[in-house]
Amino acid sequence: MAATLLGSALTCVSAGYAMTAAVLTRRAHTRVAPLAQSGELRVSVLKPLCGAETRLYDNLATLCRQSVTGQQLVCGVRDPEDPAIAVVQRLQQDFPDTDITLVIDPRVHGTNLKVSNLINLAEQARHDWLVVADSDIAVPPDYLARVTAPLADPGVGIVTCLYRGRPVDAFWARLGAQFIDDWFAPSVRMAHAGGSRRFAFGATIALRRDTLTRIGGFASLSDRLADDFWLGELTRQAGLRTVLSDVEVTTDVTETRLPELWMHELRWLRTIRSLNPAGFAFTFITFTWPMLALGVALSPAAWMVAIAVAGILARSALAGTAAAALRAPLRDVLLLVGWAAALGGQRVRWRQQVLSVQDPGMTR
Repeated sequence: MAATLLGSALTCVSAGYAMTAAVLTRRAHTRVAPLAQSGELRVSVLKPLCGAETRLYDNLATLCRQSVTGQQLVCGVRDPEDPAIAVVQRLQQDFPDTDITLVIDPRVHGTNLKVSNLINLAEQARHDWLVVADSDIAVPPDYLARVTAPLADPGVGIVTCLYRGRPVDAFWARLGAQFIDDWFAPSVRMAHAGGSRRFAFGATIALRRDTLTRIGGFASLSDRLADDFWLGELTRQAGLRTVLSDVEVTTDVTETRLPELWMHELRWLRTIRSLNPAGFAFTFITFTWPMLALGVALSPAAWMVAIAVAGILARSALAGTAAAALRAPLRDVLLLVGWAAALGGQRVRWRQQVLSVQDPGMTR
């Protein structure tokens, strides 16, 4: 009896999650975007770089092809031999009308090398509106106009946006993109629909300089692993709102081997666990295929099977394409295994660093 009740509950909750996530995702993708603005926009875009990534030039170039003018692109590295320098120099030659600043600064501030880079970049930012975005992000032409628009409201602390995976042509990279598209982004939309604003993503964070100063500058993040989350959290603690923009950008997924993908996703999952342990403990309900299989095995009544089928159809809709839907069972099983592994462990590998997930201030 207890097993049957557990199976029924698991089936209903997992299928309900999948169906709600599919509806919210479809609604987001069918939303009509506002018309692109034009004119001058005084904003400094900070791009911390490390290495010449596969699509680095193309990604940075999208910021030079905006519907607005007047933006400053501030790119920086720590190592004077970093191959990203040549990419930025090529960009300066190809887009002479765009204000592109190259910063080469070896100074290190704290344990988070990305934030250390941002501290150095911020010194060269000429404008009072700032956008921070990871190096592997490509953006649409009206990106800057749309993500900065909410900053005109003094009650807004940061503006952030979701992202889609853009995989290289490899099976594991496509599976990695589904981690983002089929699981991570829908879970954020669910949280947002439920009223949560406790998020901020390295894909984009826009804020005013006075807001950054108010929370202690980038230096307040120098020893934190989840710097993007804490940039948003510290502004929320200061009484300012977080806005989830309707702009979606793309992020490169370049892991072509399972061990590479595993380490990347384990870092993500352990970081998520460190920020919200209680919520993470119940994340298993979002792994549709294995949870519905277990639920039906425990409670094989016909009506439970019907609910499970509805959940699978919704999960297939989240995948978007037939090929992705065929990969969905493996994708969900890997998520479940990664979740189980992420329940323990306090360290993650990020580039060449091994870092603790226990950020300072976690109990605040």
